[in-house]
Amino acid sequence: MDKETFTAAIHKVTIAIAEKPLNMDLASDLNNLYPPGSEVFTEIQQTCEAGMQEGWMCGQEFGGIKFGRVIKEVNGYSVDVVHMTDVVGPHHRHPKGEIDLIMPINGNAEFDNHGAGWIVYEPNSAHNPTVKNGTALVLYLLPDGEIEFTRQ
Repeated sequence: MDKETFTAAIHKVTIAIAEKPLNMDLASDLNNLYPPGSEVFTEIQQTCEAGMQEGWMCGQEFGGIKFGRVIKEVNGYSVDVVHMTDVVGPHHRHPKGEIDLIMPINGNAEFDNHGAGWIVYEPNSAHNPTVKNGTALVLYLLPDGEIEFTRQ
């Protein structure tokens, strides 16, 4: 597993969602196309786990959260991956929306009350990303790489 394998898997996903609005329908589409256990989901998760072990993914840490931007741009999206264990992350806003892939890796980890799979935040939404009941890797696709950290 390497960065090229990871980039190829993300390319498949971003091509499949090109030009689609970021909303609940997109989350449903992604969960139908690439559900937990599917080839693409499994490839992404295995590559994320290997990337962390090899040190080319999630190389930064703050407040118990390991994170990093893995790809600056692929088909209009940046790709960040975070590793979180029972923690509330910093509040932020999604000017153009955010697509998240939740990959529990220990316990019954949930991200923002969602288990394994895809969730989509619409443009101008905001939240404190929260993992509870274990450890999860969460992949963020950000249109044009836009994210705005805010104070609550």
